[in-house]
Amino acid sequence: MLIKEMNEVERPRERLLNLGASKLTNEELLAIILKTGMHGKSSKDLAIELIEKLGGLSNFKNINLNNLRDFKGIGDVKKIELLATLEFGKRVYLDNSLKSKKQYVNPNFIYLDNKYLFYGLQQEYFYVFYLDTKKNLIERKILFMGTLNKSLVHPREIFKNAYLLSASSFICMHNHPTGDIVPSRADIELTNTLIELGKLNGIEILDHIIVSDSGYFSFYENHLMDGPNEG
Repeated sequence: MLIKEMNEVERPRERLLNLGASKLTNEELLAIILKTGMHGKSSKDLAIELIEKLGGLSNFKNINLNNLRDFKGIGDVKKIELLATLEFGKRVYLDNSLKSKKQYVNPNFIYLDNKYLFYGLQQEYFYVFYLDTKKNLIERKILFMGTLNKSLVHPREIFKNAYLLSASSFICMHNHPTGDIVPSRADIELTNTLIELGKLNGIEILDHIIVSDSGYFSFYENHLMDGPNEG
């Protein structure tokens, strides 16, 4: 059924006006963003199909133009508007999450506070959390994105941002899309490099946390933050 054929009180926009956005279904909210449908399909029909094609709402975090390329009924303008809406929503959430001071001293808390950033990702994303002298979170930055097997991380970028933010310390977090949270040789070598550079720069790395959908591995909890063994 086309939107215009619905009773007025059943139309997504009218329902939002009367009930508030929180009362609408995912399909109704997406239909409002899409605005219009196509021949024989309403915007709500397209919304239902798109959610099914992407495999559920959680996968919307990672969509891009390539994901939408072959989906009929959504032109370039709609694609741009949808991607802009999703990105704006992410930034609102991240901004709000930084309003209240958060002490990053517990690896489990850090993991729980940030694991949503990695849901469904098929390549490595490398975040750095910059902290003040009391270990309060100043800012989280995504600095590097890699392939499924490799992430090219440049320590100079990590420390450059630390200076710009006047951070006293930082914590690294990245994902292993394979689901295996055991640190690779490259992970260990990078962490040891950051430990040594931190001593030289007076900006300490407190932890390096590897995450997957099933859990996390903390270098700090596993007593691996002392740097390479001497001798």
